[in-house]
Amino acid sequence: MKKLLIGAAAGALLLPAAPAAAQHFADGGHDHACVDDACTVFELFQTPEAGAAVTGYQGVEAPKYGTWGFDLAGRDTSVSPGESFMRHANGAALDAMQIPSDRTSYGSFALLRELSDNRVKAMIEGLVARTDLAPGSDEQKIADAYRAYMDEARIEALDAQPLQPYLAAIRAADTHHKAAVYMGETQGRIGGSIFGSGISTDQKAPTRYVVTTGQSGLGLPNRDYYLDARFAGKKALYRAYVERMLGMIGWENPAASADAILAFETRIAEAHWTPVQNRNRDETYNEYTIAQLAAEAPGFPWQDYYSAIGVGDVPRLIVRQDTAMPKIAAIYAETPIEVIQAWQAFHTTDDGAGLLSRRFADAQWEFRSRDLNGQPAQRPRDKRGVSFAEGMLGEAVGRQYVAEYFPAESKAKMEELVANLRIALGNRINTYGWMGDATKAAAQDKLAKFTVKIGYPGKWRDYSALEVRPDDLFGNGERAGLFRWNYQLARLNEPVDKEEWGMTPQTVNAYYNSTNNEIVFPAAILQPPFFDPDADPAVNYGGIGGVIGHEIGHGFDDQGSKSDGDGVLRNWWTDEDKANFQALTARLGAQYDQFEPVPGHPVQGALTMGENIGDAAGNAVGLEAYHLSLDGRPAPVVDGLTGDQRFFYGWAQVWQSKYRHDALINQIATDPHSPAEFRVIGPVRNIDAWYEAFDVQPGDRYYLAPEDRVRIW
Repeated sequence: MKKLLIGAAAGALLLPAAPAAAQHFADGGHDHACVDDACTVFELFQTPEAGAAVTGYQGVEAPKYGTWGFDLAGRDTSVSPGESFMRHANGAALDAMQIPSDRTSYGSFALLRELSDNRVKAMIEGLVARTDLAPGSDEQKIADAYRAYMDEARIEALDAQPLQPYLAAIRAADTHHKAAVYMGETQGRIGGSIFGSGISTDQKAPTRYVVTTGQSGLGLPNRDYYLDARFAGKKALYRAYVERMLGMIGWENPAASADAILAFETRIAEAHWTPVQNRNRDETYNEYTIAQLAAEAPGFPWQDYYSAIGVGDVPRLIVRQDTAMPKIAAIYAETPIEVIQAWQAFHTTDDGAGLLSRRFADAQWEFRSRDLNGQPAQRPRDKRGVSFAEGMLGEAVGRQYVAEYFPAESKAKMEELVANLRIALGNRINTYGWMGDATKAAAQDKLAKFTVKIGYPGKWRDYSALEVRPDDLFGNGERAGLFRWNYQLARLNEPVDKEEWGMTPQTVNAYYNSTNNEIVFPAAILQPPFFDPDADPAVNYGGIGGVIGHEIGHGFDDQGSKSDGDGVLRNWWTDEDKANFQALTARLGAQYDQFEPVPGHPVQGALTMGENIGDAAGNAVGLEAYHLSLDGRPAPVVDGLTGDQRFFYGWAQVWQSKYRHDALINQIATDPHSPAEFRVIGPVRNIDAWYEAFDVQPGDRYYLAPEDRVRIW
């Protein structure tokens, strides 16, 4: 359970963020759990040898796709583009692909993530082998963090001992007031809270930081897992897991306590806002003073809670789910303190399990990865150790990663691509019949003010205050959490740092940040199949061009469009234009509602709206930018394929992905990103050029009549 809230302004990711109730520091700076991830196989998605299976990427060299950037042999041409463009473009590659046993999904993103992991692992093992590292240096800290994680003998000998101070404090917190203060005191450390608090950029005043607070308290991915009958089996497994963990720490009456905890969390789930409600930036920005919150949500000692966190003197804060707060506070006050203590003991154990002995780590993995997401095997300990070290000192690792693996020419070529995408969107805005001149001018102003960050930050995080010991895994985790929280606290009264990055360079992802009005592309994503300086330009525009367009599109999606060019959350639309925009998005959402990746589990068009708009923009704007790059020349034909065909193939190739059944259901229920199949099919079926490129006709499964195609950006 994550205690630190990241405000809605923090950004829209190309890929899902870490899932709910992820392991504490389990996967470090990478997100391995959503679309997971001396090269022995360079062309991983080329036609494999007879009987061979794609099971993982082992090397440190970037993969290659075909001779010009796309793997023709990976197609399944027995499937027509209009029947399933995902299968047509990727079918043979997907048939050959096997999800590694320690993954819940696999594909193009996962391949690059494994590449990044392999590189980081080689770097860290190289540091561990050295004897000349300066004491207290970032390099020494990285090596010591890894050593501590790999010291299994000491970890096993300690067993549950590191938890004992926490459990003693929980037993001593024998009133509701004391328990609430304890939740504040453990902010940034190990444990849980029924409310999540953090510090983020103020969406209506993006030059300053603000404290944010919102709903929390659940151990399952979201409210649906408690309230929807489709997840009754997972809820039962969770109850058994709670009992198991309480039994392992010797908590009294673990079975009865597990029942009470589940009942408590179910009541909290009933009070929680839905995932769709949580997306609404207007509704999740509610200004309060601490006194006002205490008056509206009695039953919880707000002033003392905030004082324990370290922000008790703030003049204002932002409450995200304002109508949920009184309900959760009342539930807290009505629940016997013994249940609150048992709940806290369980969440503390669950949160710290990955830093404890094997019996705790294995129990956590068995429920959270195997039972919830269908992952057959746990990641090897050395890989987890690398992720732990990287999670502690992500930018220190990133600095070395950039020096070894990010060529300067990649940044220069990316800047050219971004420039063309901006020109293309600017041209398109001027042609929109559904938008009036005043709104067009505001949109152009926002586009002109976009900041672009490519590769790596201009300044690196200072880790000098972070203590890392080679023989104290649990303590390292505690200190890293406190280091991050103290970093947040220190900037509360400072101006917003516009140079800060929300991802490390070795992360395979990208994001848009509305309060900075910026798009960010870490170094690790700037590789095939997204970007290859030697590839056909059409494929690059379909790959990384689509990603660039996707992130720019977030600035104009149903939520990003609520902020202006300076990052201020305000309405810059005329009423008529906003109504026209909402009508278009409703039509797009209705299309996605019809997609059903798993029987009985359709895509939620309202939940995935922002990402779907981003994908639509990525395709439409990326294709126009490709045409602009031709400078009026006809696109060459390569291997019998037109430029437009190669563009769409480039987009499809980056979404080669397979999921385990439970992981896919989890994504559909909780994630604002559509499954990969419909990130391919959903946008292209709304673009006229796709129909022309592949001769898609009425009667084809995904054919849309011209009047039914949604053209937003």
